[in-house]
Amino acid sequence: MATFLYRLGRLAFRRRWYVALVWAAVLVAVGLGSLKAPAAADEPFSMPGIESQKAFDLMEQRFPGASADGATARVVFVAPGGEKVTAAENKQVVEKAVAELADGSQVASADDPFKTEAVSEDGTTAYATVTYKVETPDLTDASKNQLETVLEEARDSGLTIEAGGSAMETEGGPSGVAEAIGVGVAAVILLITFGSLAAAGLPLLTALIGVGITLAGITALASTLGLSTSTGTLAMMLGLAVGIDYALFVASRYREEHAKGRTPQEAVGLAVGTAGSAVVFAGLTVVIALAGLSVVGIPMLTEMGLAAAGAVVVAVLIALTLVPALLGFWPHAVLPRQARKAARAQKNAQKNAPKNAPKNAESDSHHAHTSHNAQKNAEKANAGTRWARFVLRRPVPVLILAVLGLGALALPVTGLQLGMPGDEAKSTATTERRAYDALAEGFGPGFNGPLTVVVDAADDSDPKGAVEAISKEIGDTKGIVSVSPPRYNEAGDTAVFSAVPSTAPTDDKTKKLVETIRNERSGIEAETGATFEVTGTTAMNIDISAKVQTALVPYLVIVVGLAILLLMVVFRSLLVPLKAALGFLLSLLASLGVVVLVFQQGHGADLLGVEQTGPIMSLMPIFLVGIVFGLAMDYEVFLVSRMREAYVHGESPDEAVASGFRHSARVVVAAALIMIAVFSGFITETDSMIKMIGFGLATAVLFDAFVVRMAIVPAVLALLGHKAWWLPGWLDRLLPRVDVEGEALSSRPETDPAPTDSADASDLEVART
Repeated sequence: MATFLYRLGRLAFRRRWYVALVWAAVLVAVGLGSLKAPAAADEPFSMPGIESQKAFDLMEQRFPGASADGATARVVFVAPGGEKVTAAENKQVVEKAVAELADGSQVASADDPFKTEAVSEDGTTAYATVTYKVETPDLTDASKNQLETVLEEARDSGLTIEAGGSAMETEGGPSGVAEAIGVGVAAVILLITFGSLAAAGLPLLTALIGVGITLAGITALASTLGLSTSTGTLAMMLGLAVGIDYALFVASRYREEHAKGRTPQEAVGLAVGTAGSAVVFAGLTVVIALAGLSVVGIPMLTEMGLAAAGAVVVAVLIALTLVPALLGFWPHAVLPRQARKAARAQKNAQKNAPKNAPKNAESDSHHAHTSHNAQKNAEKANAGTRWARFVLRRPVPVLILAVLGLGALALPVTGLQLGMPGDEAKSTATTERRAYDALAEGFGPGFNGPLTVVVDAADDSDPKGAVEAISKEIGDTKGIVSVSPPRYNEAGDTAVFSAVPSTAPTDDKTKKLVETIRNERSGIEAETGATFEVTGTTAMNIDISAKVQTALVPYLVIVVGLAILLLMVVFRSLLVPLKAALGFLLSLLASLGVVVLVFQQGHGADLLGVEQTGPIMSLMPIFLVGIVFGLAMDYEVFLVSRMREAYVHGESPDEAVASGFRHSARVVVAAALIMIAVFSGFITETDSMIKMIGFGLATAVLFDAFVVRMAIVPAVLALLGHKAWWLPGWLDRLLPRVDVEGEALSSRPETDPAPTDSADASDLEVART
C-alpha cells in the first residue's frame, strides 16, 4: 500500500499538469451535466414497513385523486379579550377573509369555519383550512404574498390572526451563512496553525473542488436515479469536512518530510505513501459508516448516506492525486515562513556563486544535517509532545477523569425521548408557533396532532356499520376527546376519520394512547369484521421513532464491527481497534446526553435560543453515529498510525506515543477546531432541528477529539505498553498485510531520478541544502 501510494504521489508530482487538467475536465463535465439534467423530483418522505406508511399507502390507493400532497394553510382567528369570534362584526371579518383566500389562483378550497363547525366551545377561536392545488415547493410567491396580504388586512379589525401549515414553510435547511462562517474560521485556524497562506488555502481549495464535483454529480444523476432534493445535504457537510482533513494530513506530512532535507518530489512521495495510507483507511471507515445507513430502512437516509460516501471517495482521490500535483506547482509555498526565506536565500546564493557549489557540497551537507538535528530537537519540545508526556506520566488519573466525565455527561441518555418536533418547537416570533399555541388553547393540546384512522371494510358485508362501530370504540377510548364523521371513498368500502387526543402530539401520553388503540385492534376487528390502521403526522412520528430505535443497535453493530476489522488490518492489533470503538461510543453517548440536557430537559436552552424543549429529533442518533464516527476514525487513524509507524521503526511504546503526538497532535487539533467551527455555525439557525444537529455534532467532535483521542488514547496505550500492539498469531495470518506505516519506504534506498525540468532542478538543489 505505502509503496504504491509513494509511486502515485511522485507520478502526480511529475505529471502535475496532466493531473490538474484531468480534475478540471471532471469538474467541467459534471458541472455541464448538472446544468443540462432535469430537476430532481421532490419525493415525499416514506418509511416502508411501519403501520403509518401502510395506512397512508392505502389512502392513496382507495382515494385516488384525493391525495393529501397539496399544500395547506390553517388560518386561526382569535377574538380580542372579552369578545367572541361569533359576534356579528368579527364573523363578518372572518367570512370576508376566507372568501378572499378562496380567490387565490392556486387555491383549491377555503373552508368557512362557521359552516364546518371549526369554532371553539367558548366561541373565542376559529380556524379556516386553505387547501392548495399544488404541493408546497410549487407554491408561487404570488400565492404566498396573497395569503400574507389577506391576513394583514384582516388584522386591522382587531382580531388576532395567525397561520400555520405546510404552505407557511420556507426553504428548509441552512441559508449558507453557517457554511460560509465555517469556511472562514477554517481558513483562520489553518493560517495560524501553519503560518502560510498557501498551506491554509490548499486544503480549502481542494475540499471545495471535491464538494463541487460531488454536488454537481448528484444533481446530474438525480432525475435518472430518482434522488430527492435533500440527497446532497449530508454529502456537502461531510465532503467539506473530510476534504479539508485529508488534504491537511498530506500537506502536513509533506512539510515534515521537506524539513528533513528531502527534495520536493521525494517529500511528496513519502507524504502520500504514509499519510496517504492513513487517508485511504480513514476514508474506508467513513464510507462504511455512511453506507451502513441503508440498514435503517429509510430511503431518504440511504440516498443521503450513499451520496455522502461518494463525496468521501472523491475527497480521498483528490488528496492522493490533486494535492501532490498542486504541491508540485508550488513546492515551497506551503512551507513555514522561515523555511521559505531560507529556500529563497539559498537559491539566490547558488545563482550568485554557481562555481563554488561543488566545492561547498560537503559543508552544505553538514549544514543540512545540523539543521535537521536542530529542528528534531525543537520538535521534541512542542505542545503535543509535552501533553503526551504529561499523560504518559499520569495515565491512571487522566483515564479515570476522562471516562468519569464523559460517563456523567452520558447519564441523561437514559431518559432520551425521540420524536419529530413541529411548530411547537419554533420561536414565538413566528406565526406558525403562535397559531399552534392559539389552537391548543382554544381546542385543546391534542388538536394540533389528530390521529387519522383508515378503515378497510372491503371484505365486510356491512361496511358502514363496521366503520361506525370502530369509530365508536375509538371515540370511547380514554384519552380521545372527539372523533370526526367518517369520510368514505366512492366504492364505500373504505373510510377515514380523525380522532383528537387530549394530550399534545409530543406528549408521552399520546404515544401510549396510540399503542393502546393498536393493542385493542384485534378485539375490535373480530367484532366488526373490518380492519383499521392508525396514521397521521403524530402516529407517523411515533412509528419513525420506534423504527429508528430498533435499527440503531444493528446499525452500530455493523458499522463498528466492520470498522474494528478494518482497523485490525491497519494497526495489526487487537486492543487498539477495540479501544477506538469503545472511545467513540463513549463520546457519542456523552454528546447525546448533552443534547438531552439542553433540548429535552432545558438546561442552558436559553443560551442557545431554544424556546421550547421537547423530544429529540428521531434521526439525531443516526446522524451523530454516521457523521461523528467517520470524523472520529479520521483522527484515530491519523494519530495512531504515526504511533504505529514509530513503534514499527524501533521506538518503545511510550516513545511511539510521544512521537505520534509530536507529529500529529497539531494537525488533529486544527482539524477538530475546524469541524467544531463549521458545526457550531448551524447553532445560529432559527430552525430548532438544524440548531440541534449543529450543537450535537459540535459537542461530539469536541468530546471525541479532545477527550477521547487526546486523553483516553494515550492513557490506555501507556497502560498497555507492548500489549497494545499484540495480535494473535492465527489472526495475524488470516488478516491481509498492508504497509500503512511505510516500513517498505524506510528500507528503500533514497534515490531521486534526475529532474524533468529546470524548475525541478532548482527545487532539487534547494531541498538538498
